Order: sequence, then structure tokens, then C-alpha cells
Amino acid sequence: MPSMTATNDPSGPAPAGPEAQFGPHRFYAGEGGGSAEFRGARFDVADLRGARFTDCDLTGVTIRDGWLVNVSISGYLSNVTINGVDVTDFVSAELDRRHPERVQFREGQTADDVRALWDTIERLWAEAVERAGRLPAAALAEQVNEEWSFEQTLRHLVFITDAWASRTVLDEPMPYHPLGLPQSWYPDADAAALGLDLTAQPGYADILAARADRMAVMRRIVADLTDAGLGRLCQRSPAPGYPDEERTVIECVGVVMDEEIEHYRFARRDLAVLEAR
Repeated sequence: MPSMTATNDPSGPAPAGPEAQFGPHRFYAGEGGGSAEFRGARFDVADLRGARFTDCDLTGVTIRDGWLVNVSISGYLSNVTINGVDVTDFVSAELDRRHPERVQFREGQTADDVRALWDTIERLWAEAVERAGRLPAAALAEQVNEEWSFEQTLRHLVFITDAWASRTVLDEPMPYHPLGLPQSWYPDADAAALGLDLTAQPGYADILAARADRMAVMRRIVADLTDAGLGRLCQRSPAPGYPDEERTVIECVGVVMDEEIEHYRFARRDLAVLEAR
């Protein structure tokens, strides 16, 4: 299936444009995406311990004779060299080993492949929700390292289904659930026009109900897919403010699948942190 995002994948150019997003930040901070204040800057013998770089374009950055201890890096990787070794392919291969659904996603070509992948996604998220259900209620709303909480993640996936499945594939003009959570770059006024309440603090049971309903929508869509129908052009953009461009059914379904897979990976990571406390 065509990937609309390229996080941690070395093949192809870096993602360009706010099509899909995996966390509470802008997805791509490339050209025109942020401050140029530190472009070309030099830091010599500087104490940068504890610094955070979020949504930063680090293309061409050189770290020479640095101390990288307890360092955590996430993002799009291409030609990342550590001590003379390009680790890009290793990172991608290790992610594939830990998350074989990534391979299943990339290799999918037919309607049957899409249905098989959705079976996998339903199974993975059922396991994640079961794990989350064993945590204290407050933990489900906790943001680990300033990323989306488990509740926020489920709310975002509700929005993704509404935008990239119901609006595009099913051609519904206003399918948005009020507790859906769009990307952080999406303007508040546009979200309000869709009936989204970004200040809402719904209960976990309500979030689970909305999520189950939207997963059922995807189940119905993939059940009816045919190989010939994968190339059908969708007539609507995912939401007002998205680029007006041609998108096929498989591209739109692919965005939903891609987001489901990546958010599952992040949710599992953060659940492990919460469980260890």
C-alpha cells in the first residue's frame, strides 16, 4: 500500500506536507516549517544536556566528538551516520522485526491484502486496549514525554477515520465525531466548523464507544473493497484546509492503516512506561 508518511523509513524523499501525523506536533518541519534562527549555527564545547529538539529539521547536522549518553531520537531517518556507520537501514529493519505489520502494510497490493492488514490492526489494538484497561484511569489521560495520551491517541484515530475513510471513501460531507482530535496544525476555527470540541474532556467509555464505531466503519469499507475499486478517485478532500488533489481509495485507506500502525507502535511504547511505574 502507498505510505503517506515516511517516519523511520529510508526509502524515498522526506514527507512534504501535512497529510498525516503521528503525534501532537507538526509532522514535517522542513522548508518553511519553522524558525531559521539556528540554521548553520555552531555549538562548540557547549553544554546541551537535557535539551529537547521537537519538530526540528536537522538535515545536514554534524555532531563531532559529542557525548551521546541516554539520547533518544525519533523521526524520519535517511543517511544517518554514527561513528562512520550508516544506521538507517538497521533501524528500519529492526522496526520491521519488532513490528511485522509494517512489512505487511508495505507489501499490500490487493483488496484481500487490505482486509488481512485490517484484521491485524484490529487484533493489535484489541491487545493495546486490554493493556490500557489494567491501568489506573488517570494514566490513560497522561502524556508520556509530552506525547499524546492513550485517550488522545484514540480520539485522533477517530478523526483520521472520519477524514480519510468516511469523508473521502464514503463521500460523506460532514462525518466528524465531536470528540475527534485533529492534527495540531489544524486551525482551531476550522476544527470548530467541523463540530470538533478541542477543549472537551470526554470520559474513557465515550472515547472507546466512538473508537469502536469508527473501527466498524473501516471494517465495512474493507469488507466491500475490490481490486478494481482500489483505484477509484475520491471526490472530497479529507477535511477543509487539506490540499485539493486527486486521491484514490487505496491512498486514503492507506493513510488510515499507516496511522493505525504507527500510533499503535507509539501507544505500546508509552503503555510500557506507564506499566513500569
